[in-house]
Amino acid sequence: MTKTILITGSTDGIGLLTAKTLADKGHTVILHGRSADKLALAAQQLGGGVATYQADLSSLEETAKLAEAVTTNHDRIDVLINNAGVYKTPNPILPDGQDVRFVVNTLAPHVLTTALLPIMPSDGRIINLSSAAQAPVDLAALAGDKHLDDMGAYAQSKRGITLWSAQMAAAHPEGPAFIAANPGSLLASKMVKEGFGVAGNDLQIGAGILCRLSLDADFADASGRYWDNDAGGFGHIDLGQAKSVMEAIASLAH
Repeated sequence: MTKTILITGSTDGIGLLTAKTLADKGHTVILHGRSADKLALAAQQLGGGVATYQADLSSLEETAKLAEAVTTNHDRIDVLINNAGVYKTPNPILPDGQDVRFVVNTLAPHVLTTALLPIMPSDGRIINLSSAAQAPVDLAALAGDKHLDDMGAYAQSKRGITLWSAQMAAAHPEGPAFIAANPGSLLASKMVKEGFGVAGNDLQIGAGILCRLSLDADFADASGRYWDNDAGGFGHIDLGQAKSVMEAIASLAH
Protein backbone atom coordinates (compact mmCIF):
# COMPACT_ATOMS: atom_id res chain seq x y z
CA MET A 1 0.00 0.00 0.00
CA THR A 2 1.32 3.42 -0.96
CA LYS A 3 2.14 5.66 2.01
CA THR A 4 2.37 9.43 2.27
CA ILE A 5 5.58 10.25 4.11
CA LEU A 6 6.82 13.63 5.36
CA ILE A 7 10.55 13.89 6.08
CA THR A 8 12.00 16.97 7.74
CA GLY A 9 15.48 18.03 6.74
CA SER A 10 15.22 16.12 3.48
CA THR A 11 17.28 18.28 1.13
CA ASP A 12 20.56 16.47 1.81
CA GLY A 13 22.17 13.66 3.77
CA ILE A 14 20.19 10.84 5.29
CA GLY A 15 16.93 12.71 4.80
CA LEU A 16 17.36 13.08 1.04
CA LEU A 17 18.59 9.54 0.55
CA THR A 18 15.66 8.19 2.57
CA ALA A 19 13.28 10.30 0.48
CA LYS A 20 14.78 8.97 -2.76
CA THR A 21 14.60 5.38 -1.54
CA LEU A 22 10.96 5.69 -0.46
CA ALA A 23 9.98 7.48 -3.67
CA ASP A 24 11.64 4.73 -5.70
CA LYS A 25 9.44 2.24 -3.84
CA GLY A 26 6.38 4.14 -5.10
CA HIS A 27 5.50 6.07 -1.96
CA THR A 28 4.40 9.71 -1.92
CA VAL A 29 7.18 11.71 -0.29
CA ILE A 30 6.83 15.24 1.05
CA LEU A 31 10.08 17.18 1.34
CA HIS A 32 10.98 19.82 3.89
CA GLY A 33 14.00 22.11 4.09
CA ARG A 34 15.22 25.59 5.00
CA SER A 35 16.44 26.55 1.52
CA ALA A 36 14.10 27.06 -1.43
CA ASP A 37 16.93 26.33 -3.88
CA LYS A 38 17.91 23.08 -2.15
CA LEU A 39 14.24 22.04 -1.98
CA ALA A 40 13.84 22.59 -5.71
CA LEU A 41 16.98 20.56 -6.41
CA ALA A 42 15.87 17.75 -4.12
CA ALA A 43 12.44 17.62 -5.76
CA GLN A 44 14.14 17.44 -9.16
CA GLN A 45 16.26 14.51 -7.97
CA LEU A 46 13.06 12.71 -6.96
CA GLY A 47 11.62 13.20 -10.42
CA GLY A 48 9.70 16.44 -9.95
CA GLY A 49 6.09 16.94 -8.95
CA VAL A 50 6.97 16.42 -5.30
CA ALA A 51 5.34 18.54 -2.60
CA THR A 52 7.90 20.74 -0.87
CA TYR A 53 7.70 22.94 2.23
CA GLN A 54 10.18 25.57 3.30
CA ALA A 55 10.52 26.32 7.02
CA ASP A 56 13.25 27.09 9.53
CA LEU A 57 12.66 24.71 12.43
CA SER A 58 14.76 26.88 14.74
CA SER A 59 11.60 29.02 14.83
CA LEU A 60 8.69 27.29 16.54
CA GLU A 61 6.40 29.82 14.86
CA GLU A 62 7.62 28.70 11.43
CA THR A 63 7.30 25.10 12.55
CA ALA A 64 3.66 25.67 13.49
CA LYS A 65 3.04 27.32 10.11
CA LEU A 66 4.64 24.32 8.39
CA ALA A 67 2.23 22.03 10.20
CA GLU A 68 -0.70 24.25 9.24
CA ALA A 69 0.31 24.22 5.57
CA VAL A 70 0.72 20.44 5.54
CA THR A 71 -2.66 19.82 7.18
CA THR A 72 -4.29 22.26 4.74
CA ASN A 73 -2.86 20.55 1.67
CA HIS A 74 -2.89 16.89 2.71
CA ASP A 75 -5.71 14.78 4.12
CA ARG A 76 -3.40 12.12 5.52
CA ILE A 77 0.20 11.64 6.62
CA ASP A 78 1.02 7.97 7.17
CA VAL A 79 4.60 8.44 8.32
CA LEU A 80 6.43 11.44 9.77
CA ILE A 81 10.22 11.22 10.00
CA ASN A 82 11.56 13.96 12.28
CA ASN A 83 15.00 13.89 10.71
CA ALA A 84 16.12 17.54 10.76
CA GLY A 85 18.87 18.12 13.28
CA VAL A 86 21.62 20.49 14.35
CA TYR A 87 24.93 19.67 16.03
CA LYS A 88 27.48 22.44 15.45
CA THR A 89 26.63 25.91 14.19
CA PRO A 90 28.41 29.31 14.43
CA ASN A 91 25.60 30.93 16.43
CA PRO A 92 23.92 28.26 18.57
CA ILE A 93 22.09 30.65 20.87
CA LEU A 94 18.90 32.09 19.40
CA PRO A 95 17.73 35.67 20.07
CA ASP A 96 15.36 34.43 22.79
CA GLY A 97 18.24 32.73 24.59
CA GLN A 98 17.34 29.16 23.68
CA ASP A 99 19.90 26.76 22.24
CA VAL A 100 19.17 25.90 18.61
CA ARG A 101 20.01 22.23 19.27
CA PHE A 102 17.19 21.87 21.78
CA VAL A 103 14.78 23.82 19.57
CA VAL A 104 15.39 21.95 16.30
CA ASN A 105 16.18 18.51 17.72
CA THR A 106 13.61 18.36 20.52
CA LEU A 107 11.00 21.13 20.61
CA ALA A 108 10.20 21.48 16.89
CA PRO A 109 9.33 17.77 16.55
CA HIS A 110 6.83 18.20 19.39
CA VAL A 111 5.20 21.20 17.69
CA LEU A 112 5.06 19.56 14.27
CA THR A 113 3.99 16.11 15.41
CA THR A 114 1.22 17.18 17.76
CA ALA A 115 -0.23 19.42 15.04
CA LEU A 116 -0.19 16.58 12.49
CA LEU A 117 -1.67 13.88 14.74
CA PRO A 118 -5.26 14.64 13.62
CA ILE A 119 -4.40 13.57 10.06
CA MET A 120 -2.32 10.54 11.02
CA PRO A 121 -3.99 7.10 11.10
CA SER A 122 -3.77 4.78 14.08
CA ASP A 123 -1.35 2.55 12.15
CA GLY A 124 0.82 5.53 11.24
CA ARG A 125 4.37 5.97 12.49
CA ILE A 126 6.44 8.85 13.83
CA ILE A 127 10.17 8.17 13.57
CA ASN A 128 12.28 10.49 15.71
CA LEU A 129 16.00 10.79 15.03
CA SER A 130 17.96 10.15 18.16
CA SER A 131 21.66 9.36 18.49
CA ALA A 132 24.17 7.13 20.22
CA ALA A 133 25.28 10.39 21.86
CA GLN A 134 22.80 10.91 24.68
CA ALA A 135 23.16 12.55 28.10
CA PRO A 136 20.78 13.37 30.98
CA VAL A 137 18.79 16.51 30.24
CA ASP A 138 19.55 19.66 32.22
CA LEU A 139 16.12 21.29 32.31
CA ALA A 140 17.68 24.74 32.72
CA ALA A 141 19.63 24.21 29.50
CA LEU A 142 16.52 22.93 27.73
CA ALA A 143 14.75 26.14 28.76
CA GLY A 144 17.64 28.34 27.57
CA ASP A 145 18.59 29.46 31.07
CA LYS A 146 21.98 27.72 30.88
CA HIS A 147 24.31 27.20 27.94
CA LEU A 148 26.24 24.05 27.11
CA ASP A 149 29.03 23.12 24.71
CA ASP A 150 28.16 21.65 21.31
CA MET A 151 28.25 17.99 22.31
CA GLY A 152 26.51 18.62 25.61
CA ALA A 153 23.59 20.39 23.96
CA TYR A 154 23.37 17.84 21.14
CA ALA A 155 23.52 14.79 23.39
CA GLN A 156 20.95 16.20 25.80
CA SER A 157 18.63 17.20 22.95
CA LYS A 158 18.77 13.63 21.64
CA ARG A 159 18.01 12.16 25.06
CA GLY A 160 15.12 14.62 25.19
CA ILE A 161 13.56 13.43 21.94
CA THR A 162 14.06 9.80 22.97
CA LEU A 163 12.23 10.32 26.28
CA TRP A 164 9.55 12.35 24.48
CA SER A 165 8.99 9.47 22.06
CA ALA A 166 8.45 7.05 24.93
CA GLN A 167 6.04 9.40 26.70
CA MET A 168 4.06 10.10 23.53
CA ALA A 169 3.78 6.37 22.88
CA ALA A 170 2.41 5.85 26.39
CA ALA A 171 -0.11 8.66 25.84
CA HIS A 172 -1.29 7.18 22.51
CA PRO A 173 -1.63 3.42 23.13
CA GLU A 174 -3.96 3.04 20.13
CA GLY A 175 -1.39 4.63 17.81
CA PRO A 176 0.20 6.04 15.84
CA ALA A 177 3.53 4.50 16.81
CA PHE A 178 6.35 6.65 18.16
CA ILE A 179 9.82 5.21 17.60
CA ALA A 180 13.15 6.84 18.46
CA ALA A 181 16.13 5.72 16.41
CA ASN A 182 19.86 6.12 16.22
CA PRO A 183 20.28 5.56 12.46
CA GLY A 184 23.99 4.88 12.84
CA SER A 185 26.98 6.72 14.24
CA LEU A 186 29.20 9.00 12.14
CA LEU A 187 27.38 8.52 8.86
CA ALA A 188 28.51 10.63 5.90
CA SER A 189 26.11 13.52 6.46
CA LYS A 190 26.82 17.24 6.27
CA MET A 191 26.45 17.36 10.08
CA VAL A 192 29.16 14.74 10.61
CA LYS A 193 31.55 16.23 8.04
CA GLU A 194 31.26 19.75 9.47
CA GLY A 195 31.01 18.74 13.11
CA PHE A 196 33.64 16.01 13.32
CA GLY A 197 35.81 16.60 10.24
CA VAL A 198 35.50 13.02 8.99
CA ALA A 199 34.07 11.61 5.76
CA GLY A 200 31.74 9.27 7.63
CA ASN A 201 30.22 5.89 6.89
CA ASP A 202 27.80 4.93 4.11
CA LEU A 203 24.61 7.01 4.35
CA GLN A 204 22.63 4.02 3.11
CA ILE A 205 23.08 2.48 6.58
CA GLY A 206 20.90 5.25 7.98
CA ALA A 207 18.47 5.55 5.08
CA GLY A 208 17.91 1.81 5.07
CA ILE A 209 16.87 1.61 8.70
CA LEU A 210 14.65 4.70 8.44
CA CYS A 211 12.80 3.05 5.55
CA ARG A 212 12.41 -0.18 7.51
CA LEU A 213 11.20 1.60 10.62
CA SER A 214 8.69 3.52 8.51
CA LEU A 215 7.25 0.58 6.59
CA ASP A 216 8.19 -2.89 7.80
CA ALA A 217 5.72 -5.05 9.68
CA ASP A 218 8.60 -6.06 11.98
CA PHE A 219 8.32 -2.64 13.64
CA ALA A 220 4.53 -2.41 13.87
CA ASP A 221 4.68 -3.02 17.64
CA ALA A 222 7.77 -0.91 18.34
CA SER A 223 5.99 2.16 19.70
CA GLY A 224 7.81 3.67 22.65
CA ARG A 225 11.05 1.86 21.91
CA TYR A 226 14.52 3.03 20.89
CA TRP A 227 16.25 1.38 17.95
CA ASP A 228 20.05 1.51 18.09
CA ASN A 229 21.30 0.80 14.58
CA ASP A 230 24.90 0.54 15.78
CA ALA A 231 23.88 -2.48 17.86
CA GLY A 232 21.31 -3.71 15.34
CA GLY A 233 18.55 -3.93 17.92
CA PHE A 234 16.44 -2.15 20.49
CA GLY A 235 18.25 -0.31 23.27
CA HIS A 236 17.23 0.47 26.84
CA ILE A 237 15.56 3.79 27.65
CA ASP A 238 16.13 5.10 31.17
CA LEU A 239 12.75 6.70 31.89
CA GLY A 240 13.82 8.36 35.12
CA GLN A 241 13.59 11.86 33.65
CA ALA A 242 10.79 11.13 31.22
CA LYS A 243 7.92 12.89 33.02
CA SER A 244 9.85 16.07 33.87
CA VAL A 245 11.35 16.33 30.40
CA MET A 246 7.96 15.77 28.76
CA GLU A 247 6.39 18.47 30.90
CA ALA A 248 9.22 20.89 30.07
CA ILE A 249 8.95 20.23 26.35
CA ALA A 250 5.18 20.74 26.36
CA SER A 251 5.60 23.99 28.31
CA LEU A 252 8.37 25.39 26.09
CA ALA A 253 6.89 24.34 22.74
CA HIS A 254 3.87 26.59 22.92
